[in-house]
Amino acid sequence: MYPPVEKSTPCCPLRTVQDLRKSLNDSLEGDIRDFLINEAELHTYDDLTKVNPVTPSTVLKCLQARYSAKVFYTHAGCTLVALNPFQPIPHLYSLDVMREYHTAPQPQEFKPHIFIVAEEAYRNVQGQVEPINQSLVVSGESGAGKTWTSRCLMKYYATVATSSQKCQDTVEKIERRVLDSNPVMEAFGNACTLRNSNSSRFGKYIQLQLNGSQLLVGASVQTYLLEKTRVAFQAPTERNFHIFYQMMKGATEKQRLEWMLPSEQDFAWLPHAEKTLEGLLQLGNVYFSPASEEAQPCDLDGHSKAADLLQVPLDELQSCLTVRTLLAGKQSVLKPCSQSECGVRRDCLAKVIYAQLFDWLVTFINNSMCADSSMWCNFIGLLDVYGFECFLLNNLEQLCINYANEKLQQHFVAHYLKAQQEEYVTEGLQWSFIRYQDNQGCLDLIEGSPSSIFSLLNEECRLNRVSDAKQFRVRLQKELSDNTSISWDKLSKEPHFTVAHYAGNVSYQIEGMMEKNKDPVPPEIISVLQKSQDSLLHSLFADGDRESEGSRGHSKVVTVVSKFKNSLESLMKILHSTTPHYTRCIKPNPDCRPLTFKKEEVIAQLEACGIVETINISAAGFPIRIPYGSFLQRYGLIANTRLTARMNRANTHVSLTGPEMSDQAVLGSAVEDVLNLVLKRRAPNSTLSPDDNNSLVHCGRTKVFLTHSLLEMLEEHRNRVCSQKAFCIQCCWRRYQTRQRNLRTQAATRLQAVVRSWLVRREIKKWHKAASIIQTTWRRWRAWMDALAEAELDDAEDFMENEASSVLPKLDPLLKERGSVQLSSIQEPVLVRGWPIGLAMASAPSVTVSLTATGFQRIMSMMACLKSPFRHGGYKVKTNQFDQGVASIRAQPRGSIKMHLQRSPLLYADMHPVHKTDVVTGFNQILLERT
Repeated sequence: MYPPVEKSTPCCPLRTVQDLRKSLNDSLEGDIRDFLINEAELHTYDDLTKVNPVTPSTVLKCLQARYSAKVFYTHAGCTLVALNPFQPIPHLYSLDVMREYHTAPQPQEFKPHIFIVAEEAYRNVQGQVEPINQSLVVSGESGAGKTWTSRCLMKYYATVATSSQKCQDTVEKIERRVLDSNPVMEAFGNACTLRNSNSSRFGKYIQLQLNGSQLLVGASVQTYLLEKTRVAFQAPTERNFHIFYQMMKGATEKQRLEWMLPSEQDFAWLPHAEKTLEGLLQLGNVYFSPASEEAQPCDLDGHSKAADLLQVPLDELQSCLTVRTLLAGKQSVLKPCSQSECGVRRDCLAKVIYAQLFDWLVTFINNSMCADSSMWCNFIGLLDVYGFECFLLNNLEQLCINYANEKLQQHFVAHYLKAQQEEYVTEGLQWSFIRYQDNQGCLDLIEGSPSSIFSLLNEECRLNRVSDAKQFRVRLQKELSDNTSISWDKLSKEPHFTVAHYAGNVSYQIEGMMEKNKDPVPPEIISVLQKSQDSLLHSLFADGDRESEGSRGHSKVVTVVSKFKNSLESLMKILHSTTPHYTRCIKPNPDCRPLTFKKEEVIAQLEACGIVETINISAAGFPIRIPYGSFLQRYGLIANTRLTARMNRANTHVSLTGPEMSDQAVLGSAVEDVLNLVLKRRAPNSTLSPDDNNSLVHCGRTKVFLTHSLLEMLEEHRNRVCSQKAFCIQCCWRRYQTRQRNLRTQAATRLQAVVRSWLVRREIKKWHKAASIIQTTWRRWRAWMDALAEAELDDAEDFMENEASSVLPKLDPLLKERGSVQLSSIQEPVLVRGWPIGLAMASAPSVTVSLTATGFQRIMSMMACLKSPFRHGGYKVKTNQFDQGVASIRAQPRGSIKMHLQRSPLLYADMHPVHKTDVVTGFNQILLERT
């Protein structure tokens, strides 16, 4: 793994080698001095890979300068370094800042921030190469700011992943529940410790569930190793879980009476309560007095309140705390417990209730905000675990906590340092290994096989014997003496062992470690809790029979370290299946004072986390590694090769097959074509060749290695090509749409024309038919009129002949009515329906006209009278003195002729559909022609 150390040649004297090393050291110190001269610009280095040379001193100086300038985030290659300011910085995490980073085309161009890591993970869910789940690992010592960073990440995702207006009510409900669950879990799982006022006493991995549109639709929480022993024991100057203090401080007087929490009462399990802060607290005030006789159980004091609050029978509570049941074959024997044993059972009762309550709370939260598996397709995981701890007294809890940190450190080392460098060599890069601290030896000591601390602890717990700390220490020395990561202080009186962790040496006391690992729960306690009248407490232990049965069989005992190891292994599987993003939180001073930077404190954390090695590898290497096939699937459209089209079709329908798809040389050539196009755009003379040691990209045997800057160039070029192709597609689509629209318009026009022509033809046919009917009817009617006129004329002639042969004939009423003409010999005027007047005017020299007609006939008569003087000067028109008309119109005038014009005497003589005022037609025309 490490490069071989070059040895001096035999011809080179030792003095020369020493001089060479001295000159190199002097040169390095000179470079450091040159770098540190201009301290006024050190705070501008937003990425520690820009530091040259990269040493702990230069990195520390840059971080100190940025911290003094109130800049708390700095990139360190592939990780983000966060310094805890220990004071609120409101503007740094506002909603405007969130939106600014979320909407930025390239967030990496902004100042380093935790939101850059969050946005990168959010965009990688629908990844640049392939969609994959993301994990954000926040690591650091206790008090470094991990919990606060996790809060900011949750708030960021709850803001940017719910910006859509679609299903806004559901999204807001999930957002509210995700954010509201965090303070509840911190209240029940965090406590004040020596190094941190809000220390997480459990680990949690929060999965933020996203749908295909990257909207937040749900969340789930997985917890690891709650430090339940804190309920019954707190180290000096430390406190219990926050929830107890919050209840004491926020309870009303009515609630205090209900919970039996008088304000003046002191609680043994509630140190540093400030006097302004349930049943568990009352359990802490249960004291045991030694029995007067050895065979009698201990006396209890103050247990009545605990029994009332737990709603369990008082006598059974007393019995389960002071008497234990021993199995002797098939019989059970009751044995009184000693005073110390009673205290252990009391503490066990409190711890098991609190642990079950915490698990119920996590389950309740998950049920309220976890989405159905069909609703989400990807997730972003937030890992917030307890930081590395080293106290004056460290026991099993600290061992498990530090073991979890060792596993995370190994994941970081394996993912970024070891695997990355080994892959460089495998892919043919010219690479010299950079040394880094590998913690595999420490993990082998804790969890290795066949012998390790955990395996020996579990074996000791399965033996049916009283635990002996000194004996266990001897066994550890015997089994693990070959491992260099463990040591012992021979001068110490207390049995202990010291483990060399990646973050420093920690001494663990053995006393009580086996009992905590067993974590036994007496079946009497479970039985009593099952009889509780409290519905919640009863439901928590409804399935306690199986657990108690398992605790009786030694072969079935599941120890604390075994459960924790299994849960941690499942977590590591999740982390290995996701793309991790690491944030290293640094605690600038041990006293948590605002804006105070202690160099010794910071340098120790930098060395423990491997920050310097990470910077070196990130600066010299390529953080992005993409297989040829995946690279061409995303960026092959830049070169627009036929191979890319085939790969896209194959990826859409079937798996990649054929020699072209499996030949890495062919794929590598296509990848180089794409890269050359991008590089030539950046620099026209830049090319990619095997002999060219390009600092931006390197093509390996099966993968292409990129820097972030070149990846951004590829993405920019790809977006430009996609925009051009999208524009072409839009043009073609719009042209197609226009053509289709024109065709539809032409077709509609033709249809309309056909329909209209058909309608017109149908209407014309109706018109023709109607015209034929009208013509036929008109001709029939006209013939009928002509016949009637001829009949009228014939009747008039016959009447004149009869008139000549008689003297003074009597007026016939029928003739009067039909308008026949009378002779002028009649003395009295007779009614003559005076029509046609023109004929009368032509026959008589002197005509006296009396106009009694009205309307249109009167007008026509007047016009005829006005025309008569121009034809004959002898005519005289005057009004009629009588009521009736002229006597005759055909006889020669013998005197004055009086005419009374009312209407035509011939009913059918002047009927014609065409109205012509200046033409004489009908029977009048016949008379005129005959005259």
